Amino acid sequence: MIDPEHKLPVARQAQLLELSRSSVYYQPEPTSESDLALMRILDRWHLEYPFAGSRMLRDMLRLAGHSIGRKHVATLMRKMGIEALYRKANTSRRHPAHRIYPYLLRGLAIERPNQVWAMDTTYIPMRQGFVYLTAVLDWASRRVLAWRVSNSLAADSCVEALEEAIHRYGVPEIMNTDQGSQFTGSSFIGVLDHHGIRISMDGKGCWRDNVFVERLWKSIKYEEVYLHAYDSVTAARAGIARYVAFYNTRRPHQSLDGQTPDTIYFNYPPLASAA
Repeated sequence: MIDPEHKLPVARQAQLLELSRSSVYYQPEPTSESDLALMRILDRWHLEYPFAGSRMLRDMLRLAGHSIGRKHVATLMRKMGIEALYRKANTSRRHPAHRIYPYLLRGLAIERPNQVWAMDTTYIPMRQGFVYLTAVLDWASRRVLAWRVSNSLAADSCVEALEEAIHRYGVPEIMNTDQGSQFTGSSFIGVLDHHGIRISMDGKGCWRDNVFVERLWKSIKYEEVYLHAYDSVTAARAGIARYVAFYNTRRPHQSLDGQTPDTIYFNYPPLASAA
């Protein structure tokens, strides 16, 4: 939007666009190789020990031979979009102006596709750098309905994935997410309200409230991401696309009596008759 070659001074262009001058001149620093290596370790440990906070992870890193402080660990965790998963007060990363909705799934029998969808975002390491993966999951069948890879935690990719899932598979009765700002902002909530979808949000820091998405992340990372050091965002998208196709169509799930998500999702009577 800012054109340094334009006859208008950059300061005037920023004023007309209601942008801060400092943001125009700011050049983001790439994440260092040492930090990327630490983030890869933290990503694996977060899957194995989701209760570990910055203090515990700092101590674990020190035991593994890394000299690092707690504030540095906390900074890397914020960049990755992760935090310790246990109930705690006043540590939410949600936007203070955004409404938080109650958790609607406790005690609810989820027995059919499109009854409840869930969404979440996770960190995906690459050979150089990292990206974020957002997915829409049908709770009953465990089927991945849509997904997006993005280089930021902004709401755009979440909205795109949600709109694709609705366009391709219809409207769920309930959407469940965590309390992250990408899921509480007006652009995301507006899509849900427009389609009359009931909104459910996890209790702060309680992994059990969205346990099936957490299991999806573990499957994707151990069965795909960690086996391939992606060289580019394009390679990451291709690898994840290949795995999601396998996950939906060919990977048997113990919780589904050895059947695949596609089998459960598409063979439910109302959906089968509609197809």
